This record gives sequence, C-alpha cells and structure tokens, in this order.
Amino acid sequence: MEGYSTYILAIIETGGLLAPLLFISFHLLRPLFFLPVVFICITGGIMFGAVAGTLYSIIGITLSSVIFYGIIRWMPKTFQRLVNLKKKIIGKHGELTTSQITVLRLIPFIHFHLLSLCLIEISTSFRDYTKASLISNIPLAFVYTSIGQWIATLSPIYISAFLLALLPLLYALRRKEVIIKWQDFFQVST
Repeated sequence: MEGYSTYILAIIETGGLLAPLLFISFHLLRPLFFLPVVFICITGGIMFGAVAGTLYSIIGITLSSVIFYGIIRWMPKTFQRLVNLKKKIIGKHGELTTSQITVLRLIPFIHFHLLSLCLIEISTSFRDYTKASLISNIPLAFVYTSIGQWIATLSPIYISAFLLALLPLLYALRRKEVIIKWQDFFQVST
C-alpha cells in the first residue's frame, strides 16, 4: 500500500493543472486497488489543503457512489446477495437513516459501499440517492481532508512524538485473554 501511495503522490504532484482531475479519477479507481476512502481523503488534504482537497474529495466520492449505484442496479442478483449479506450483518429490521449513515461513514473500518447499499435501500429514486449520498459524503471528506492538512503542517519531530504516544495505547488496547483448547490444556499421554 505504501508503494501505491508514493506512486500516486508523485503523479499528482507532477500533474499541474490536471492534478485535481487525476485526484478525482483516483477516487473512482480506489475500489480496484482496495484502498480505503479515508486514505484518499487524507492524501487530498496533504496535496491540496483542506478547502480544495475537501471539494475534490466530495466530487470524487459522490461520483464513486453514483457509479456504484449504476453498477449494482445493472446486476440485480449481486444486489440481492449484498442485501442478504447486509441483513446478516445489521439485522433484518435494521434500516439506517441518512444521518446514521453519515455518522457511520466517519468510522474508517466500515465498508463505504456497504453504507451506499443502505442508502440505495432507503432512497426512492436515483435523484434521492444522489442527494443522500452527497449529504453523507460531506462530513467524511471534510474531517479526513482536514486531518491530512494538519499532518502536512507537522514537523517530523511532532509526527514521531505522536506515533510514540500511540504505542502505550496499542499496548493498553491489546487482547487480554488467551484461549487454550481443551486438548492442549489437558494433554493426553499415550
């Protein structure tokens, strides 16, 4: 993933006037590289700043959502499988609102297009879906692009100090239980 990021940053930096178009198109290609939306938004903050990066990210994420809508409507069997998977994960009666989806999009570990699927289910038309998608993408783009700009302004000393401060947190949040199988605990002698 680090190789991809270095390569993409080099392309965008040398893109000049085409850099925003390259960045937006990279949002569209993001699912093919299995990159999280958060990573691209933070990159936009580093490359373009908070305001321009947020605008480009909103455009890219919304276009990605619209393309997902078109692709998923084109494949009804896949759509039904994904709906069944969503029902297993969220529950049969778990319909989310646009506000809930907006908040869930801020959590980087929840799949972006799973939440887009939830938006498809609650929207009545393509226009309604596009509007809800745009509304739910704005906070995501703003928050993570601002984080990207904040990271770009830090010196390497502060970044290193921040990463060292995270180490005790990683230790504190580790898994504190050990599972030992019955056969391993009571070893049977032969």
